[in-house]
Amino acid sequence: MEGILALGIPIVAILMPVLLTGIILFLNNRGQKDKYDALIEISKNIQDPSEIIGLLEDLKEEKKQPIDYRRSGVMTLFVGLGLSLFGTFSSIGILKGVGLLVAAIGVGSIVAGYLYPNDSVEITKAVEDFEKK
Repeated sequence: MEGILALGIPIVAILMPVLLTGIILFLNNRGQKDKYDALIEISKNIQDPSEIIGLLEDLKEEKKQPIDYRRSGVMTLFVGLGLSLFGTFSSIGILKGVGLLVAAIGVGSIVAGYLYPNDSVEITKAVEDFEKK
């Protein structure tokens, strides 16, 4: 029995990422199929073509918003400070260093957010400020 477990555990550990990837792909495809099936059923009941076009535009995949480094940096900073404080008040000393490392990454993200603006209004303002100089 121990021999079977000794061989089975590494095999399961190696195949686990394949299994998880398969489950994720299956559920994603099933969700897409359900969405399109619902679209077909709705379009059967709609008589006006302009409503169908509006429905298709609503279901289009939205473009992803650019990453707001300042927002994510502030969250990362406070997570790091929380870890550091937890390490200070508990007997787990390594959390102080880990917390300070995470907080430093958060500060770097905040700085990157100010150095590299991602909003078109911010970019226009940065260009105008540069042209004034």
